[in-house]
Amino acid sequence: MIAEATPALEREFNPWLAAEARFNNAAEKLGLDDGMRKVLKTPTREITVAIPVMLDDGRLEVFTGYRVQHSIARGPAKGGIRYAPDVTLDEVRALASWMTWKCAVANIPYGGGKGGVICDPNVMSLGELERITRRYTAAIIDFIGPEIDVPAPDMNTNEQTMAWIMDTYSMHNRQTVTAVVTGKPIDLGGSQGRTEATGRGCMIAALEALKRFNLSPSDSSVVVQGFGNVGGMAAKLMSRTGFKINTVIEYDGAVHNNHGLDILKLMQHKKETGSIIDFAEAENVDREEAMFQPCDILIPAAKENVITSQNAHRIRAKILCEGANGPCTAPADEILAANNVFVIPDILANGGGVTVSYFEWVQDRQGFFWNEELVNARLEEIMVNGFHAVTGYGEKHKVDNRTAAYMVALDRVAFAIKLRGIYA
Repeated sequence: MIAEATPALEREFNPWLAAEARFNNAAEKLGLDDGMRKVLKTPTREITVAIPVMLDDGRLEVFTGYRVQHSIARGPAKGGIRYAPDVTLDEVRALASWMTWKCAVANIPYGGGKGGVICDPNVMSLGELERITRRYTAAIIDFIGPEIDVPAPDMNTNEQTMAWIMDTYSMHNRQTVTAVVTGKPIDLGGSQGRTEATGRGCMIAALEALKRFNLSPSDSSVVVQGFGNVGGMAAKLMSRTGFKINTVIEYDGAVHNNHGLDILKLMQHKKETGSIIDFAEAENVDREEAMFQPCDILIPAAKENVITSQNAHRIRAKILCEGANGPCTAPADEILAANNVFVIPDILANGGGVTVSYFEWVQDRQGFFWNEELVNARLEEIMVNGFHAVTGYGEKHKVDNRTAAYMVALDRVAFAIKLRGIYA
């Protein structure tokens, strides 16, 4: 059951405070001075815009949109845009900072950005979503661009949303500018391999982790929480590689098979019924308890704050591979470390998406496109290098992987800032 909110839990669940706690921990271990800490933690720019939109029923409504550019020290800001009724500026700030650290861990030439619009896309028509997207784009148009800030899809946005943003930006610039966003349709400059990228990155990270336990995929049981683009794709690719996906958890239930689930059949079942429950080749299990069963790999790939100070002690996975952004709260980190859970932190584990977004941006700017085999090979190279950079840092400094990942990221961004100097 979800714990009742208290002031302490509200602070724990605040994504900006969680990002700050992890930042402070890594900065302390790196010995960064106060001035550099201030530069690294302070967003470069925060934009709040009003978005007036004429709804289908003739009413005029005003929505609020955000775009936060956390860092541009290593390159243009990079990060998704989410549409949700509970979007907050603190959430967008936190996600923008996570993008800075994620890009630095992957060692790709981006800073971090994030955007959001407070709306409920579930009750909006396609026409309303297009109008809100185009007006939001127009409102922030002076602050985005291939060399400034490159948005991408996130929660409740997709390649169609990106096509609208690209078109709006291009109309204002009087030329087609495909590199202004990533996550576009293939026919508008999207990249091969982008849909599978985040899930594939999780699989690559999990494969590297298995080597540390002398396990093979066929020896490994997996629990996946979330069966959307990240969790579903990770499960599909891992199953194809030989992993045994025992349990899948969704918002409305969970299914389990001791011998491993047929992921393709489960995907078809979900497509036909709208749910994973009552799958013929599995048993329904309690979704609240399914995450705490013994397994080799647990992949939380749904949302933030699912592993907390209230339940982290119940995790019985050897490896926790974070497919979602922020699935573990900061206080949960200490509990997991004390229980010897090998955590592959989000800023490493789910970096496959932004890495292939980077590939898309490169291809758009070159006007030369790669086949999927090349995309996947280059993704694997970057993910493996990132994994070993983080684990090597952890072993050198005797810290857990989360702290090591932040230390790698802060060190790289701070080094870029020192090389550039402070403009005055």
